[in-house]
Amino acid sequence: MDAIPLLILILAVPVFGQRPPESPDRPWHSPGERRVPGGTQGIRQPPSWIDAARVYTLAELIDLAEGHNPETRVAWESARAQAAALGIARSELYPILSAAATAGLDREEIPFGTQYYRQTGADFQLTLELNYTVFDFGARRGRIDAESARVLAADFSFNDVHRRLIYRVQEAYYRLLNDIGQEDAARANLANAQAVQESSEERLNNGLATLPDVLEARSATAQSQYDLQAVLGAEQIARGDLATALGVAASTAIRVQPLSEVPTPESIGDTVEKVTERALSQRPDLQREMEDISTAEAERKEAKAAFYPRLDVNVHPGAESLFFQQQTFPWGHTGDVAGGLNMNLSWTVFDGGARRNRLAQAEANIRRSEAQVTATRDQIEDDVWTAYANLNTAFRQREAAASLLDAATQSYAAALESYNYGVRNLLDVTAAQRALAQARSADVLARTQVLAALADLAFRAGDSIQMNARKPGP
Repeated sequence: MDAIPLLILILAVPVFGQRPPESPDRPWHSPGERRVPGGTQGIRQPPSWIDAARVYTLAELIDLAEGHNPETRVAWESARAQAAALGIARSELYPILSAAATAGLDREEIPFGTQYYRQTGADFQLTLELNYTVFDFGARRGRIDAESARVLAADFSFNDVHRRLIYRVQEAYYRLLNDIGQEDAARANLANAQAVQESSEERLNNGLATLPDVLEARSATAQSQYDLQAVLGAEQIARGDLATALGVAASTAIRVQPLSEVPTPESIGDTVEKVTERALSQRPDLQREMEDISTAEAERKEAKAAFYPRLDVNVHPGAESLFFQQQTFPWGHTGDVAGGLNMNLSWTVFDGGARRNRLAQAEANIRRSEAQVTATRDQIEDDVWTAYANLNTAFRQREAAASLLDAATQSYAAALESYNYGVRNLLDVTAAQRALAQARSADVLARTQVLAALADLAFRAGDSIQMNARKPGP
C-alpha cells in the first residue's frame, strides 16, 4: 500500500514541477527548460545548394532566393490556408447530410401485481439527417464575399513578400559589390601609401628627408591598413546578409560578378508621373488594402442580413429494428421506417442592439479601410518621388565622381613625382594620396549607388514582380 502514494507522487512531478521564477532580479532556469530543444535542433535544415565555384548573376540569385527563402513558403501556405477558408464558407450553400447508426440493449424488472417480471428490449437504428438553409437574406453570400476578398488579399500579400525579398537580395547584392569595390580601392590606397613610405625612407637614408616626414608616411600607411580592415569586415557582413536572403547559412561562400561587369543604364527611361501611375496600379500592398475595403463591405452585407429571418429545413429519415422479450414469453420483433420533416423560421426580434452595433462596426471598418488606402496612396507617391530624385542624384554623382577620380589620380602622380625631385614636401604628397583614396571610394560608391537607386525605384513602383520586368524563374 505504501508504493501507491509514491507512484502518484512520481507521476505528478511533470505536472506540478513547473513553477514561476522565484524572484525578478535574476534569470530562472526551471527543470522543464531541459526538455525544450535549443534553437532549431528538432527542425530539419535544408542542404546548401550554392555552387562555391560558380559566379552568380543577380537574376540567378533572385530566382534562387524566391525558390528557397522560407518567407515565400510562409506566404504561400498562408494563401493556401485562406483559400481553404473560402471553401469552408462556400460549403454553407450546400446541405449537410449526416448518418448515425445506434444499437442498444435494455433490461429491467417490471412490477405487475405482487411480482416482478423481467423485460428485455434490443434496438437497432440507422438514421440519416439532412439540414439545409433555404434562405438567410444574403448572410452566407456576405461571408463568401468576405473570404473571397481575403483570398485576394492573401495573394497580394504573397506577391508583396516576393517584392520585398527581391529588393532584399538586390540591396545585399549591391552592398556586396560596393564593399568588394571598396576593398580594391583600399588595397590600391595601401599600395600608394606604402610607395610613399618607401620613397620617404629612401630619401631619409640619403639625407634628403626628415624623420617627421617618414613618420607622417608611416602614419598614412597605418591609416590605409586600418581602412582596409574596416572594409573587409563590412564585406563579410554583406556576404552573410546575401546568403541569409537566399535561404542558406550566413557562412556560405557566394561568388558574384565584379562591379565592372554589371550593366548600368545611363538615364531613366520614364518620367516620374509614369512611374507613379504604374506604382499605384501594381503595388501589391495597395492592392491588398483595396481588398480590405471589399472585405468590410461583405461583412456589412452579412451584418444587414441579421435583421431578417432565416428559414432552415431538417429531414431525418431512419430505419428501426426492435426486439422485445418479456419473462415467460418468446422474443418479439418489429421493423419500420420512421422520420420527420421540420421547417424552422427564426427571426431575432430583440438582441440588445448587437445587430445594430455589428452593422455600425462594419461601416466603420469600411471607412477605416478607405482612409488607409488614401494614406497608402499618398505614401507611395512620396516614396516614388523620393526614389526618382535619388536616382537622378546618383546619376549626377557618378559623373562627378568619375571626374574627381581622374583629377585626384593626376594630382597624386604629379605630387609624388615632384616630391621625388625635391620640389614638393611630403605633406603635399600625403594630402594628395588621401584625396585619391577618397576619390576612389567615392567612385565605387557612386557607381553602386546608381544600381541601388534603380533597385529602390523598381521596388517602390512594384516593377520587380512584373513578368516583363525580369527573367522568369526556373
